[in-house]
Amino acid sequence: MIKPPKTLSSPTVSQRLQLRIQVMKDWLQQQEHRSPRSNRVISIVFLGTLGIGTGVGFAIHHIPLPTLLDEPSRILAQDGQVIGQLSDQPARIPVPLQDIPLSLQEATIAVEDASFYHHRGLNFKGIARALLADLRARRVVQGGSTITQQLAKNLFLSSDRTLGRKLQEALYALDLEWHFSKKQILTDYLNVIYYGDGATGIEAASELYFGHPVSQLDLAESTLLAGLPKGPSLYSPFTDRNAAKIRQREVLQAMVRVGYLTQSAAHAAFIAPLHFAHHQSQHSVAPYFMHAAAVSAENSLHLQNNALARGGLSIQSTLNLPLQNALDQAIAKYIPARSGLQVAAIVMDPATGAIKAYSGGTNYTESPYDRVHAQRQPGSVFKPFVFTAALDNGFTAAMHMKSAPTTFQYDGGRLYTVHNFADDYTYGQIDMKEAVAHSDNVFAVSTNLRVGPDRVIDIAQRFGLSADMHPYPSLALGVFPESAYDLARAYAIFANGGFLVQPHYFTSIRDASGHAIYQPSAARLLVESPVTCCIITDMLQNVMQPGGTGYRVSHMIPGPIAAKTGTTDTDAWIVGYTHKTVCAVWVGYDRMRPIDGVQSHLAAPIFASVMKAAYAEEPQGSFVQPPGVTKMAIDPETGQRATPACPIVEQDVFATGTEPTSTCSVHPDPKSGLSQHFNQFLQSIWRLIRG
Repeated sequence: MIKPPKTLSSPTVSQRLQLRIQVMKDWLQQQEHRSPRSNRVISIVFLGTLGIGTGVGFAIHHIPLPTLLDEPSRILAQDGQVIGQLSDQPARIPVPLQDIPLSLQEATIAVEDASFYHHRGLNFKGIARALLADLRARRVVQGGSTITQQLAKNLFLSSDRTLGRKLQEALYALDLEWHFSKKQILTDYLNVIYYGDGATGIEAASELYFGHPVSQLDLAESTLLAGLPKGPSLYSPFTDRNAAKIRQREVLQAMVRVGYLTQSAAHAAFIAPLHFAHHQSQHSVAPYFMHAAAVSAENSLHLQNNALARGGLSIQSTLNLPLQNALDQAIAKYIPARSGLQVAAIVMDPATGAIKAYSGGTNYTESPYDRVHAQRQPGSVFKPFVFTAALDNGFTAAMHMKSAPTTFQYDGGRLYTVHNFADDYTYGQIDMKEAVAHSDNVFAVSTNLRVGPDRVIDIAQRFGLSADMHPYPSLALGVFPESAYDLARAYAIFANGGFLVQPHYFTSIRDASGHAIYQPSAARLLVESPVTCCIITDMLQNVMQPGGTGYRVSHMIPGPIAAKTGTTDTDAWIVGYTHKTVCAVWVGYDRMRPIDGVQSHLAAPIFASVMKAAYAEEPQGSFVQPPGVTKMAIDPETGQRATPACPIVEQDVFATGTEPTSTCSVHPDPKSGLSQHFNQFLQSIWRLIRG
C-alpha cells in the first residue's frame, strides 16, 4: 500500500507552493457557475499551465499526500443500528504484481489508460480528446483520468465533480509519479480499485466472481474483471450477464487496438465459457434495501465507480427493522421455497416518502435483481385512478350502473366486450363503492369511457405513474405496466391528502468526520384534491369489508385499512395504506409465466402481515375527513338518500354539494306523504326502463 511520503524540510518553499495552489483552487470555485463546457476548457487550460508552471517545483518539492480513506462506509437503520457495510476494507488481500497475470495487467492498461507507460501522471492528449468528445455531445461523455489519477482519487479523495477536486487529483497524481515507479502504481491500483458486489482489490474480485486466486485467472476471466471498474453495478455478471459480456468485448477490442492481442485471440477469449462462483450476499439484513440505498446515495452524491464502497461515509437510512423483519418472515412463510415465484414489496411513510421496508425478491443471494422497479401489469390496482378522474369531473360515489357482461362501442364503431373475473356479476345496479369493493370490470371500463381515457391518463401521470399509456377502453383494467415503487408512491397521495412525495432510502449522509454532506429534499407537491382523496379512501376501506376482494386477510389487521387488490394472468397485487404506512406487494414469475388460483392470493397475506406489524410498531391513526366533505346514509341499491324502510344502508362520502337530494324510490318512508310516494313510484319506473 502506498504510504504518504514525509514532508520535506523547506517550509518556506512548500508554503509558497501550497498558497499558489489554494489561490488557483479559489479561482476555480468562483467559475463553478459557468457551463460544464466552459468549466472543462478552463480545467484543461489550468492543468496545462500547472504542468508547465510547477514542473520545476515538483522536481524539487512535492505536495504532502493526505491520509488514506480506509474506513468502511456504513448503513444505519432508522434506530441507529448498523445494518451493514458497503465494503469490507480489512478483508482486502493485497497481492504483488508478479502474482497478477500479465493478461489482466494489459487488459486494465488497454481499457483504462493505454498510454500509462508514456506519461508522468497526466495524459494531456487524453484530456484534450475527452474535451472534444464532450463538446460534440454537449455533455460529459468521456473522462481523461489516467490510472495514476484514478489511484489518487481512490486513495485520498471523494468523487464529487468539481474543478477543485480535479485539481487535487492532478496534483496528487504528479506527486505519486514522482515518488513511485509505474510498477508500484499499477500494483496499488489493482489492489485498491472497486470491482463491485463488495469486492475491493483484484484478489477479492477473483475469489468472488470465479472462486479462485488471481494468479489462476485466464484471458477470458481477466478481460471480464478488467471491465468492471468503469461501472461495477452496471457490468456485474451477477446482475446482468449480457452487459458484462458486452463490456468484456470492449476490453478485448481495446487490447487489439493497443497491440496486446490479435483479433483471432480476442474472439477466442470472448467465446470461451466463463464459470462463475456461487454468489454469496455480503448483506444479511435487507440486502435489496442495502443495494438500492447505496445506488441512491451514489446518484445523489454524483459518485462514479461505486466510490461509496471505498469507505468513510455513514448513511442514516429510513429502514424500520421490525417492519423489515415482518416483511422477510411473511415472504418466507407464504412464498413456497423453490417454486420460482418472486415477490416485490415496498413499505413507506406516505407523509414523508421514507422507505421503511423493502424487498426486491425472495432470495438476494440467488437473484439480486430488484423487482421493486420492475414493470408489470397492475390489473385492478389501477382502478382507483379511473375513479379519481371520475370524481374530479362531476361524478360521485353514488353513480350507478348494471353489473353484467357488456359490449362497449368506441372510436366510431369498434367493439370491446368486458367480463368480470371468474364471470362474477350481480346482474343488478351497483354503485361506485360496491364496484371498488368487488373490483367490477364493467363498471371501471364504463367509467373510463364516460369520463374520457385522456383524462384518466392525465390523472395517472399527475400521480407519478410512468407507463406509456394509450386511451383504450382496457386502460381501466391496468393493462399498461407499472412498478411497485411507482404504485406505492401514487397510493401515498390518497393516504396523505393529495401530496406527491418522493420515496427515499436515507435521511442523511455524513463523511468520516461526521459532517452532513447530503440530505434529501422534503418537498411535497399538491397534485389532488384532499376531498377526492378522502372519497377514494372511504371506498378502498370497503375492499377489506365482507364481500370485498381483500376481506379474507382483514382479520389479520387490527385497525382501519384502505387497499385495492389486482390480478392478471401473470401477476398478483395488493396496494394499501393507513394514515402512516403505505405498502405495495407484487407476486409472480420473472418470465411472465401464468399464476394459478392459489398463487393469485399470495400477495394479500404478505401485505396483511406487514400492516399488522405496522400497527404493533406504532398507532396508525385514523383517516381524517378534510373540510368540504359530507357523509350521508344512502341505499346502495339506488344511490339515493336512505329511508327508515331501506333494508341495507351504507355511509358514503361526498364532496359537499354533490350528495344525493332525493330519497330512496324503492323503499319509501312509510310516513311520507302521497305526493312523495307518487314521485318515488315514477323514479322506480324510470330505473326499470333504464335497466
